[in-house]
Amino acid sequence: MTEEPRTTVSLVLGSGGARGLAHIGVIRELEARGYDIRAISGSSMGAVIGGIHALGGLDTYERWVTGLGQSDVFRMLDWTFSGGGLIRGDALMRKLRALVGERNIEDLPIPFTAVAVDIEKGREAWFSDGSLFEAIRGSMAVPSIFTPHRYRGRLLVDGGLLNPVPVAPTLSTLTDLTVVVDLNGDVVEPPPLQKAVAADAVPGMMQRLRSYMAGLNGNAAPVEAGLAMSDVLMRSLETMQAAITRQHLAVFWPDVVIRVPKNTCSFHEFHLAGPLIEFGRSLAAEALTASEAARSRNGHISRRTHRGN
Repeated sequence: MTEEPRTTVSLVLGSGGARGLAHIGVIRELEARGYDIRAISGSSMGAVIGGIHALGGLDTYERWVTGLGQSDVFRMLDWTFSGGGLIRGDALMRKLRALVGERNIEDLPIPFTAVAVDIEKGREAWFSDGSLFEAIRGSMAVPSIFTPHRYRGRLLVDGGLLNPVPVAPTLSTLTDLTVVVDLNGDVVEPPPLQKAVAADAVPGMMQRLRSYMAGLNGNAAPVEAGLAMSDVLMRSLETMQAAITRQHLAVFWPDVVIRVPKNTCSFHEFHLAGPLIEFGRSLAAEALTASEAARSRNGHISRRTHRGN
């Protein structure tokens, strides 16, 4: 008997801070169902997870990140008072390199593209060759949080500013399906990880960050009670990215869109890795089951293939 060909996938991983840990759950569900990931693109946290998976280091990364507490995350941040951001990010890059190694993108087992923004030229920068972690560092440089990253003569910031769900870089790889993970989905009530957040007894790391950022405005009161400058910044970025995402999905018409509600957790809550991964897997299971049923009814025709992409 000949084995039925596996369904091939182009995987697009969106930007959204700690919510990006849900990408791991999506990848696990795709693997469990026998899908063959042939190409990956990512912005910001999507570039982190996508690049590490393309390298073959996701198992190691998952074991490490699920063991982090709030204080562990806080200790890894190398604070700075200059350079256009609060965090240099060098310590985090050293840790990731130590965990999974370093390779050039063109040598990875799975084709991968990290998307950043060239802040000086005001346009996207795609990295499909060169140092994996140099490209990731540029892609994850959230404005005013991480300092911009100089690489290949470009000053790079978060790819999610212009392309939160970078479908286009995957179009050169012919696959059966395009699967997009959008980390800026509509708010749901109650918040998906409400119990996990409430159960965490460690003092809030972000409270210290908020206090510091609020101090940058002197004694100015927050725009709204309980809404610090950091909140305003993150909510503004999320609102912008959600609008851009809607436009991109309307243009590229992916086969499967897995939407992670933007109130799943806050940007900084990496200590919720376990619940986030499981939540991502459950969302993927729901979306993929619906897609498989639709494809079965329609004769397994991929919209991507049908449109000649």
